[in-house]
Amino acid sequence: MTPGMSRRTTIKSALGATGALTLGIPAISGAAAAVNPSDELTLRYQAPAADWERESLPIGSGALGASVFGTLATERLTLNEKTLWTGGPGAAGYDHGNWTQPRPGVLASVQRRLDTEGKLTPEAVAAELGQPKHGFGAYQVLGDLELAVPGAPSSPDGSYRRTLDLASALAAVTYTHQGVAYTREFFASYPGKVIVGRFSANQPGKTGFTLRYTSPRTDFTATASGDRLTVKGALQDNGMRFETQIRVRTDGGRVSAGANGTLTVTGANSAWFVLAAGTDYADTYPRYRGADPHGAVTSAVDAAAARSYDALRTDHVNDHGALFGRVSLDIGQQLPDLPTNQLLTQYTGGTGAADRALEALFFQYGRYLLIASSRAGSLPANLQGVWNNVTNPPWSADYHVNINLQMNYWLAEVTNLAETTAPYDRYVEAMRAPGRVSAREIFGSTGWVVQNETNPFGFTGVHNWATSFWFPEAAAWLTQQLYDHYRFNGSTDYLRSTAYPVMKEAAEFWLANLRTDPRDGKLVVTPSYSPEHGDFTVGAAMSQQIVHDLFTSTLEAARTLGDAPDFRTRLETALGSLDPGLRIGSWGQLQEWKTDVDSRTDDHRHVSHLFGLHPGRQIVAGSTWAEAAKVSLTARGDGGTGWSKAWKINFWARLKDGNHAHKMLSEQLKSSTLPNLWDTHPPFQIDGNFGATSGVAEMLVQSQHGPIEILPALPASWPNGRVTGLRARGGVTLDISWSGGRASRIALRASRTTDLTLRSTLLPGGERVFRATAGQTYEFTP
Repeated sequence: MTPGMSRRTTIKSALGATGALTLGIPAISGAAAAVNPSDELTLRYQAPAADWERESLPIGSGALGASVFGTLATERLTLNEKTLWTGGPGAAGYDHGNWTQPRPGVLASVQRRLDTEGKLTPEAVAAELGQPKHGFGAYQVLGDLELAVPGAPSSPDGSYRRTLDLASALAAVTYTHQGVAYTREFFASYPGKVIVGRFSANQPGKTGFTLRYTSPRTDFTATASGDRLTVKGALQDNGMRFETQIRVRTDGGRVSAGANGTLTVTGANSAWFVLAAGTDYADTYPRYRGADPHGAVTSAVDAAAARSYDALRTDHVNDHGALFGRVSLDIGQQLPDLPTNQLLTQYTGGTGAADRALEALFFQYGRYLLIASSRAGSLPANLQGVWNNVTNPPWSADYHVNINLQMNYWLAEVTNLAETTAPYDRYVEAMRAPGRVSAREIFGSTGWVVQNETNPFGFTGVHNWATSFWFPEAAAWLTQQLYDHYRFNGSTDYLRSTAYPVMKEAAEFWLANLRTDPRDGKLVVTPSYSPEHGDFTVGAAMSQQIVHDLFTSTLEAARTLGDAPDFRTRLETALGSLDPGLRIGSWGQLQEWKTDVDSRTDDHRHVSHLFGLHPGRQIVAGSTWAEAAKVSLTARGDGGTGWSKAWKINFWARLKDGNHAHKMLSEQLKSSTLPNLWDTHPPFQIDGNFGATSGVAEMLVQSQHGPIEILPALPASWPNGRVTGLRARGGVTLDISWSGGRASRIALRASRTTDLTLRSTLLPGGERVFRATAGQTYEFTP
């Protein structure tokens, strides 16, 4: 197929006699593909959860989430609906973060001071440009579902098991009491738009419970009638309406409604409930309100209740499995007969099969959590995904956009979960309308902007927490994921309709707001702040690298789509004059600031000046800049918060140091992971889970610079293995096997016709360039 192929390497089109293409990846086909999960993909415990953050097990369908405790006498599910937020329109003084009074000339004054003084403290700049938050709000727990089980033991014995099967997205509790085997099963169904739970026993008539709804707020009413419990309320802060409905079905026995808002099941062989919830939130500026949730909630719960439990379960397992089952990872793991919390406690980060089992499980857990917290039709995953148990969560469980929201989606494309990015795309696009107002009112500018953190109500302005109030580069960074989605799937329709308009308008903002640095005549961001670290300066490395990334990608997109030549010329001119944010300091480090003030002993958790290495593509491994980045990264050390360690996995993978990348994965598991495998900042913050999964994928496949690099950062602790289903830019799906630290088989399936460059030690000369045809699979073997 390709002229001049070496005798030691073959490339084959795997088109079978039936016309079906094969890649050596198990196909997803109905229930059979998602059922029968291996123990290696199951979190398991021998006791109920005593603490929500550390021990509860999460299920979710994007909009809905629940945390399962598995307590015996009273089962508890903490419930979430991702749009239930205080703040925004209706809350006192909400202003989208825009200045409540005009401040003519204040931004220019700060810029002049920076030109003359060189730096300003965050407090000084916040005093000029910041303001207190008004009506920002916080993500809210929906409430708790409690199911009191009469006759259940007060504590577990040796028969008790609590599990979360990642492959089928089923949480379960099993135990035996007085000779009867009891089973509980829970899942959050995206097709059904409901949370489902089933209680059963292996003897007839032994199932019963009393179900009630509780909440830390008093803003609701709960009424029961027949087999239905209805909860209605409105948040006191902003008037947002919410509703939850639960219906209970039984096999045998009966359901009775209590005047106190309870449903009681007695004498059943089995019983199951369906729960739907919603709010009147809408992602439309400026009101952010839509229809009363009653109709949609009633429709969802009634449709689910009209079906059998088995039908709902099958649809859910098939839907989840069609996404989750695309990728498998075998790194020589062997799961010992230990609960997951003990597996974590005994983890050493060494080369044992048990340690590898935890690493593989942690990788897949990130994929599971993204599926569960990010599906089309709701908001993207927030700082806690979709899970929250209080009315005042840490950092409001909001959308921090100086890395955290972006990190949530680093894994999406490469681990074959592109569909999960739909909520992200919609959220970013919806930010443009309020972002234009903030650009105009704060900067006097065209384009759109968002600062360090935001909410579901278009908070695109500022607050006054000195070290985290100013980061107008966030909008530019947010567009990176949209362009990467195009680079993976190659859809010019998506580029034209979704990604490019957002990118172009973000670029327009920076074309209008870059300033000429009087020190060297380069275009710079000013005021510029390296996130949560140091002083305000002019042209900090991360600011410059982000704008460079935006301009580079926007120019590529403009050329692809044939946009107006004058706009392309403006981008080309700006790129030619832009300070790239790459500068090597006195001790060989990549400088964080334009002046050489980096400290060798600085171990700050943010390593912002390495943006161009990851997630950017400005720095190439082996280059002078990469070596300087390595010096900086080494100086920062291997500590930090959970998400910081996750970022460092990706950094070291991009530097092609698989052993150090693996060390960071080990550090995250040993000191920044909770017993239920949630990442902890501390406290719980989900971006570390997502960032770690991304880092493992970066160790196995990279394609950010065009060529597809196979096993670019394979650690010595994974000498033999196989991964299937990873994605590379250019529309490629990969199946890779390796032995003795070297690739032994590569199968590559192309989704579009294009020229590809493949790099691997498997290939003669380490590289093969060929033209791939859409729909065909190519296999490389020694």
